[in-house]
Amino acid sequence: MDEISITPCPATARNDAPVLYKFVAGKAMEINMKEFELKYGCNPNQKPSKIYMEDGSELPIEILNGRPGFINFLDAFNSWQLVKEIKDILGMPAATSFKHVSPTSAAVGVKLPESLKKACFVDDIDDLDDSPLACAYARARGTDRMSSFGDWIALSDECDATTAKLVAREVSDGIIAPGYSDEALEILKGKRNGNYNIVKIDANYVPAVQEKKQVFGITFEQGRNNFRIDEELLSNMVTDNKELPEEAKRDLIIALITLKYTQSNSVCYAYDGQAIGVGAGQQSRIHCTRLAGTKADTWHLRQHPKVLNLPFRDDIRRPDRDNVIDGYINKNEEDVCAEGIWQKYFKTQPEPLTDKEAREYLDGITGVSVGSDAFFPFSDNIERARKSGVSYIAEPGGSIRDDVVIDCCNKYGIAMAFTGMRLFHH
Repeated sequence: MDEISITPCPATARNDAPVLYKFVAGKAMEINMKEFELKYGCNPNQKPSKIYMEDGSELPIEILNGRPGFINFLDAFNSWQLVKEIKDILGMPAATSFKHVSPTSAAVGVKLPESLKKACFVDDIDDLDDSPLACAYARARGTDRMSSFGDWIALSDECDATTAKLVAREVSDGIIAPGYSDEALEILKGKRNGNYNIVKIDANYVPAVQEKKQVFGITFEQGRNNFRIDEELLSNMVTDNKELPEEAKRDLIIALITLKYTQSNSVCYAYDGQAIGVGAGQQSRIHCTRLAGTKADTWHLRQHPKVLNLPFRDDIRRPDRDNVIDGYINKNEEDVCAEGIWQKYFKTQPEPLTDKEAREYLDGITGVSVGSDAFFPFSDNIERARKSGVSYIAEPGGSIRDDVVIDCCNKYGIAMAFTGMRLFHH
């Protein structure tokens, strides 16, 4: 592959030193890059905008395709930390879907049961089970499909062709991974008329111990949150039920690491190797628990036989199908089963999913795990979590009403660990 030195342009280095490029499919791709000029910041009026290393060193990334923006990079660098940490702790390939600097889900490479494959619209991928990374991505992207519309994807491992095929058919802004197979890269570069954002990150990059940010011209500095979330963190069981199965430990670790990179306040429900409901950025803890619980309930109900067998029209688009399913389950703004409306989406008029049917289905679910980025101040959070099949909880503890929260867990036989560590993220 040819290499050539080119004088820096706006999207290159901060100084006048030449920047090394390589040509990939006829396009010049930077190898060493100290600065990248962005189209604008959070909003179009916020110019100029760029990313760079404060110490003048090279950025730990290569932009293989597209031109990511300010929010894209915020999502990319936060999401990469999440999947890297899950992989480091659990030793399993991990994937996440990010929107506006919070994850919609995160998952590890556990094979999907057939009902979940169908609910995630990946039942047509014959070799899905052969790729743990593709399984992780299918789970993460399939958790909260409405929130993941136009997401940023992060993968802990080199992107393979199976995973790339799944990504290719979703509406997404971009992806970050430590590498891409040749076939995967070719597939991804075909998205968005060849403008899909593809970022490769140096898996060995370690940031400085101290980090800084500015607000209103004032600089804040703090130590990076390098707190390790592992099985040992779950050892302080404060409830009568002190049994944590290995699957619950895995799910609680996924939930807590997910929260570490979620805008606070936040609560996360997890099950079967993935986050199934994230309640992010709420001022009230119970609102986080309700929001995440509703998302978790929707994830479960998407596997209800009535939902799996909805008679969709052949010409319905994937995003429209997602919206219709959410409306069918949650009885949203449009009654998708009503006369004059169902014809837009279905071949035949479907029977509604009644509240009674939904409640009976959800009442049969147990084994769900919940993590919270700060203590539960009242027992109402436990009452709400129980309605979504929660059997295991991990939270910092430290409330003056810890005893009330513990008593509520004991009433339902829920096992709860106090981690002693808050996980606020802003």
